[in-house]
Amino acid sequence: MSDLRSSKLIVAKGIMFLAIAVLSACLVLLQLPSLKVALLLALVAWASARFYYFLFYVLERYVDPTMRYSGIANLVLTLLRRGEPGA
Repeated sequence: MSDLRSSKLIVAKGIMFLAIAVLSACLVLLQLPSLKVALLLALVAWASARFYYFLFYVLERYVDPTMRYSGIANLVLTLLRRGEPGA
């Protein structure tokens, strides 16, 4: 599978991710309408974004600039291979 290179498709993909997140949060709040649930959803969104930033920016820029990976599964495989003898 080749990388997505079209600017329009990349933006469309981002908008779809945003729509999924907003729709999911709205459905959860409709199911359990409370300030506590709304705050917990906000914390999940914030923490997930920070974790993503950590995985795809901090690790590469500050921890190990030689480490390259295309996703979380690829990162896990890379880390597992580094633990193998002769890797």
